[in-house]
Amino acid sequence: MLITPLQLEKEALHFEESIPAGAIDYAPDTRQTGLMSVEGQADLLLEHRGPQDTVQDIRIRAHYAAEFEVLCARCVDPVLNPVEGDFDLIFRPEEADAEAGERAITADETEIGYYGKGGLSLEDVVREQVLLSLPGRTLCKPDCKGLCPRCGQNLNVATCKCAETEVDPRWNALAGLAGHIEH
Repeated sequence: MLITPLQLEKEALHFEESIPAGAIDYAPDTRQTGLMSVEGQADLLLEHRGPQDTVQDIRIRAHYAAEFEVLCARCVDPVLNPVEGDFDLIFRPEEADAEAGERAITADETEIGYYGKGGLSLEDVVREQVLLSLPGRTLCKPDCKGLCPRCGQNLNVATCKCAETEVDPRWNALAGLAGHIEH
C-alpha cells in the first residue's frame, strides 16, 4: 500500500491490511508463516519552516501481528516466533533535508524517516518494524547442542562419530606441555 501526502490532505487515512506470507522479503533466516494484520492510521503533518516553506510529513500509527519462522542460531531448525507490536513514526520527504554539507540535528530528528517522491510504502515500514522487534538471536531450546562442525549432524537429533576420531595433529606439540609447567 502506497501512502502519499495527496491522499492525506483532506482527512486521515485509516487502513486495515492483511499482508500475505511471502509478500515482504525479511531476511534469509526469517519467514512469515501466515497473514499479517496491520491496522492503523496515516496523517499529514504540516511543518512550517518559513512563510513560503511547508514540509509535508507523514505520521503513521499502527499495530501489527503475525507468526514468523526464524532459524535457530545453533542447529538451523525453524523456530516459531509470534511477533506483535505498535509503532508511531514520522516520515519526511527526502528533499526536505537535502541541503549540501553537514548540519547538526536535534534528538527528535533522529526519530524521523524519509519517503521518496512516489510516497511511502506501508510494507517497507512494517518490514523494518518486524525486523527490529525480532530477537537478535533465536534458539530452538536453551540447551540446543547445535551442529557438528565437522560433519554437520544436528546434535539434538543424534550423536555423530566425529568426536571419536583423532585430534588435529597440529595440537600434538602442546599435548605433553601440561605436565612440564611449574606452579
